[in-house]
Amino acid sequence: MKSDIIIIGGGAAGLMAAYGAAKANPDARIVILEKMPRPGRKILFTGKGRCNFTNLKPWNDFSQHIRTNPNFVKPAFYSWTPENEIDFLESCGLETVVERGDRAFPYSHRASEVLDTMVEAVLRLGVILFTGKEVVSVLPGFNVRCADGEMYQSDKLIIATGGLSYPMTGSSGDGYAWAKAFRHTVTPLFPSLTALVPKGYKVLGEPDESLKGHIHRETPMTAGAEALKGAKLKNVNLSVTIDGGSPETEFGDVDFTDGGIEGPVGFHVSRRCVKALMNGSKVSFSLDLKPGVSLEELSARIRTLWDEIRNDPRSRQWKDGRGINGKEMYRILLGKLMPWELIPGFQAWNPDILKTIPSKNERMGVQGGRRRFGRDARRSYEVRLDLLAKTLKDWRFEIVGFVGYERCVITAGGVSTDEVTAKTMESKLTPGLYFCGEILDMDCDTGGYNLQCAFSTGRLAGESAARSL
Repeated sequence: MKSDIIIIGGGAAGLMAAYGAAKANPDARIVILEKMPRPGRKILFTGKGRCNFTNLKPWNDFSQHIRTNPNFVKPAFYSWTPENEIDFLESCGLETVVERGDRAFPYSHRASEVLDTMVEAVLRLGVILFTGKEVVSVLPGFNVRCADGEMYQSDKLIIATGGLSYPMTGSSGDGYAWAKAFRHTVTPLFPSLTALVPKGYKVLGEPDESLKGHIHRETPMTAGAEALKGAKLKNVNLSVTIDGGSPETEFGDVDFTDGGIEGPVGFHVSRRCVKALMNGSKVSFSLDLKPGVSLEELSARIRTLWDEIRNDPRSRQWKDGRGINGKEMYRILLGKLMPWELIPGFQAWNPDILKTIPSKNERMGVQGGRRRFGRDARRSYEVRLDLLAKTLKDWRFEIVGFVGYERCVITAGGVSTDEVTAKTMESKLTPGLYFCGEILDMDCDTGGYNLQCAFSTGRLAGESAARSL
């Protein structure tokens, strides 16, 4: 089949490339080849299914969240801004809402509505969308062969195949091989915006030799990790130390998941940590759960709370023949210092804070061939308040690995932007060849930045290709 423009990949960048091309040249024959049964499957996973599709920060602030070369993205950003993306979706009937951190979502918080809106928009413009079309080779002259044997030929080719993240959505890295075939440099690839795994979090087996530091998300968790899973920390400091160097501290939210340490701050530092682990460096975290107070102030507050708990009449009531012991009072104390869902995991990871004191009979040992048990045999506990305060200010984790492409948000690395014209997204090496989206060496922080870059570079690539016909 002959067409004017072929777009390989029907994700965020590919769909927007089709939209840009169709708007720029309504007479052009535009074909999207998507390997999966449905286009844009990765969009459905963004924002945990809520689809944080862009971020409304102005360029000077937005660019601070691009981890590679912001100057390369700048022309695309200004050609299709976050405001343009919102106006486009709303003009197609999708209601949107802007939330904390300038993050934009569909009002319904359903990612499927964003995807359906985009697909309908390009189809209305006459774009031909083929699904289940796996491309197996791309030859010079832009002859594209699919797994079913069909051949497609075009004057312009846009590669929008994404990276390696979330392979179940169809991202298998095919585009990198085709880029190399056209003599393009592909910078080293690695997972980014991913879970970081502390020592003792997973029941580790054989290491993954293909990707140093990779610990598959499905690796079983330890009992301590199971206790931590689901806990969410708000407004904490996370300090990262690599090879014993000076720590770098980020402030925000941290989540403990079945993968490891995630959340906005965990994701923010993951790129640097993954690179360090792949290079054999040692990575450690320190969590400050109380960044607003000093250690001395926190220690004094904890002692005051402890005295209040011990002197509370309820702590001296007798239940089933005994009073509330130190272990129970310790749990009450923790409830005043952290979210309840964190307490089981915090206790599991910091058992030394609660010290068991042997009973009188246990200290006496065995008498007459058997232990004496009675009222004195009840265990009592001592809470090491100073250690508790120190741990709340400096809860340490040794990071031993990371979750790989199976569940990372974005692929870092890709087609070198030095070999792509920023104002058009056209290859500097092969005229008529364009790249856009995640396949480029262009990755950002979490918060809508990656999708906006995919939309901006996609639309610019499509528009440029259509205008050059």
